[in-house]
Amino acid sequence: MSKDQQIEALRTENQVLRLERDQLKRLIFGSKSERFVPTQNDSSQLNIFGDLVEVEEPTSKQEITYQRSNAKKHPGRSSIPDHLPVEEITLEPKDKPEGLVKIGEEISETVEYTPASLIKKRIIRPKYAHPSTQKILIADLPDRSMPKCMAEPSLIAFLLNRKFVEHMPFYRQIAQIERDYKWTIASSTMGNWFIQACELLEPLYQCLRQELLQASCLQADESPIKVLDSDKARATHQGYQWVYHAPERGLVLFEYQKGRGKAGPEKMLKEYTGIIQCDGWQVYDKVAKGNPNIKLAGCLAHVRRKFYEAQKQGDTKANYPLSKIKEIYLLEREAKKAEDKQAYRLEKMLPVLKELRAWIDQQAIAVTPKSYIGKAMTYFVNQYPKLLAIFEDSRVELDNNRIENKIRPLALGRKNYLFAGSHPAAQRIAMMYSFFASCQANEVNPHQWLKNTLETIHLAKTSQLNQYLPNKVTL
Repeated sequence: MSKDQQIEALRTENQVLRLERDQLKRLIFGSKSERFVPTQNDSSQLNIFGDLVEVEEPTSKQEITYQRSNAKKHPGRSSIPDHLPVEEITLEPKDKPEGLVKIGEEISETVEYTPASLIKKRIIRPKYAHPSTQKILIADLPDRSMPKCMAEPSLIAFLLNRKFVEHMPFYRQIAQIERDYKWTIASSTMGNWFIQACELLEPLYQCLRQELLQASCLQADESPIKVLDSDKARATHQGYQWVYHAPERGLVLFEYQKGRGKAGPEKMLKEYTGIIQCDGWQVYDKVAKGNPNIKLAGCLAHVRRKFYEAQKQGDTKANYPLSKIKEIYLLEREAKKAEDKQAYRLEKMLPVLKELRAWIDQQAIAVTPKSYIGKAMTYFVNQYPKLLAIFEDSRVELDNNRIENKIRPLALGRKNYLFAGSHPAAQRIAMMYSFFASCQANEVNPHQWLKNTLETIHLAKTSQLNQYLPNKVTL
């Protein structure tokens, strides 16, 4: 390699490193929004195709009339729900004389908070001795799902809901209970309650898995979680929660794996038949290669993100692909209203994607492969067959955003409890996130669902377990 070539290579490497540094700064300090707002161009400025930019004519003014209500309403105040219990207090005027006639009343409504309470539940069973046989007679204890556990299902549901839905670690809950109720609970005791609940719910977790795998279309993603490793002193292991979402069934499954390799999803999906919507992580390609019954669909949001990063670096070439992707999303709104969503996608939306592919094929030769725009184009071309699959089946969504929303509670939880105590604990965490995410998908109250489930699931037969799934219950 000549001296000039070495200098040019170092310049290119330096540019790439600068771009990566700027990207890391934006990830830490910058805005997370990826909304594309096209810049206003002068009508005389040429675009990349050499044509004049079309500028919309100013819209005409329209007179709007409306009626104003005379009812007084506090600015910004929301109404108090009617279903809340009501405590009425009537205040009579002081020194009220006789003979007054009531002509109306003024009503003021406020909301009061009553703190939650812990109740000691004491079951007393009198013992009787038969006068002739001396046989002792005593009532049987009520059938409980966890007979040797002092915590009732309502308390366990409360604690787990606060940990996995409200992201409050156990040690903070222990401190709050000690402060508010003067009751000290050992962390090991609370941990044992969690383990017992998970052991009780394990068959339901497997039932959720079977129900989810019957869906014809799944979304898949993975997210890291740190786990204490007993083999490494004072060190954590980088594990992964693999997440599967069945939009048509309203079910979500988290499954913990020690790594990000194909072993976990390959075992999970070895007998699956249907569509897997995913990002460009190569493991999904390997899984689909080993199972011919799986068809992969891409994620348009991940494609948009690549071009958005290029735009943030000041590359104006990213504007065109961002505008085309925005056009596809706008058309999807109309597709949802169409009588035949599949036909609408093929007729209106697929040509836009093909236009973008043709433009990238034309422009790719003029960009540096290691630049942000070059990487975005390469990613698009590699994912293009999977992107086409989106438009071939109306059940597939444009992106994987819904499953990323299901993962968000895990990300929030990581900031609070930082790591899982062991690999089995990480799987128990996966189980609870599965149930609570499924509750959220079906708008089911997670605390009420878990309380009801823990109270009666031990009485259910294996064939009856699916009736406890969040997409089957009515609360």
